[in-house]
Amino acid sequence: MAYKPASYALRRCIVILALCLFFLVPTLNAGTSSGQVEVIRLAGGDWGYPSPYAHYPRGPGGVKMCMIFDSLLERGDQGLIPWLATSWQVEDQGKAYIFTVRKGVKWHDGTPMTPEDVAFSLNYAGRFPMTWSYVFDRIDRVEILDDDRIKVTLKTPTASMLYSLGISRIIPKHIWEKVDNPKTFTTPEAVIGTGPYRLTGYSREHGTYRFERFKDFWGPAVRVNRLEFIPVSESILAYQKHEIDMIRVSPDLLPKFQTDPEHRILKSPGFWGYRLLFNRNLPGPAQITQVRRAFAHAVDLDELVAKVARGAALPGRAGILPPDHVMAAQNVRAYEFNPEKAGRLLDQAEFTLNGGSVRTGADGKPLAFDLLCAGDEVRMAQILKQRLADVGVEISIKSCNGKTRDSRVRNQNYDLAIIGHGGWGGDPDYLIAHCTGDIKQSSSPSASGGSGLASPALMKLLNAQRSQTDPEKRRDLVVKIQQMAAEEVPEIPLFYTTGYTAFRPAKYDGWMFMFDHHSLEHSKLSYLDWKTWR
Repeated sequence: MAYKPASYALRRCIVILALCLFFLVPTLNAGTSSGQVEVIRLAGGDWGYPSPYAHYPRGPGGVKMCMIFDSLLERGDQGLIPWLATSWQVEDQGKAYIFTVRKGVKWHDGTPMTPEDVAFSLNYAGRFPMTWSYVFDRIDRVEILDDDRIKVTLKTPTASMLYSLGISRIIPKHIWEKVDNPKTFTTPEAVIGTGPYRLTGYSREHGTYRFERFKDFWGPAVRVNRLEFIPVSESILAYQKHEIDMIRVSPDLLPKFQTDPEHRILKSPGFWGYRLLFNRNLPGPAQITQVRRAFAHAVDLDELVAKVARGAALPGRAGILPPDHVMAAQNVRAYEFNPEKAGRLLDQAEFTLNGGSVRTGADGKPLAFDLLCAGDEVRMAQILKQRLADVGVEISIKSCNGKTRDSRVRNQNYDLAIIGHGGWGGDPDYLIAHCTGDIKQSSSPSASGGSGLASPALMKLLNAQRSQTDPEKRRDLVVKIQQMAAEEVPEIPLFYTTGYTAFRPAKYDGWMFMFDHHSLEHSKLSYLDWKTWR
């Protein structure tokens, strides 16, 4: 049996780089095997055309795009590393960044990449936010200083901006400067990047993708010549038949793989999780803090971990940041499962039972909500419905497909919603979205929060951490935000998954976790010989 939990060295190492501190992580912790593999096959599904503008916002869509398109920095296993930028400087107390652009890089069509492409990409993303957008309108100007340097000046200092600038995708000016509607631009030219892979096959109908090694890739040697994402109905069966090379393994099936030395198992950090969202923009009970606190006491998080995640998860924290996050606060209010306390809070909010099973407010209206969820979250919704019914709250479950649910959340078309996503290990600037909501149509579900304004005191802290570039002062602010969010309950984090991934090291063993991410196959570096590259 080859079992090894994922390394959590990131907890010690990512503070500086994940929060945009300004130094270079010099080395990476490599995989154990060497040599090239002809093809790796993974479970597919349609996640959109993999251009920076046409892919679906969720992770599987974005990571396919990232195989084609590079960024100034890349996410390693312990922090940000140089990529299209070989170095950077920070000036004017975090208001300006100077990047040295790597020479000798070619686009997939053979055209040399230049600092002009980098400047164009950042300006273009300001005009037309990419599906995974990070810069928005925060840039004041981009200047080309010489043949290998650009300077980015922000409107105001922003603590997370090195991260945001660093992972924004660079696109070729000679192609995109002619494009005025980037989201509908899906010709073959739309997927010309500088990355290690070219797109050579895509079927929206079948949910298949084929990526082939770009022979003139500038960076680490490409260890996997071809990546194929194929339709899979039963992932365990497909893995056992060697049709795919990696699977998620539920805890109940784990012993089957642990006893077979053919497989290696890695445990993921808790950076993928589920949340219960309140639409606080709608007039009604969700705007009342006591009601939201009552929900937090009524929901049994341990039950969700046991029955839904089958034990492979960590209970949610009212401070939002997961316990594996480097900035997770220790002294944050916890809401133990306590139906009696939940009932008392609802009584205080003037929602009473009056002899019935559903509470009513002073206006005689029942305390009732529609709960939006995706089809594979119905079991979770049913558990929440029962626990809330126990304290007199009526829940009607409204299930739909995941894309429809995501769209309704972005458009604030819900009462309550369950949503699951990755990104929980990222820069804590995401606390703004989780506490106040994010209705940008380009936003990933991980950026969408329970709609509604936070209190003035919480908003002051949220805005202050965004502009605070001193790492220790920012950490103090982020701790206070978590403590205050736990009091206000803008949302209820339900659990953070810590699942298991199985693969055959004899076939390929170059897999790695990005420092802030939960999924091995999502890392571009998993397919490159970054062990020896500097």
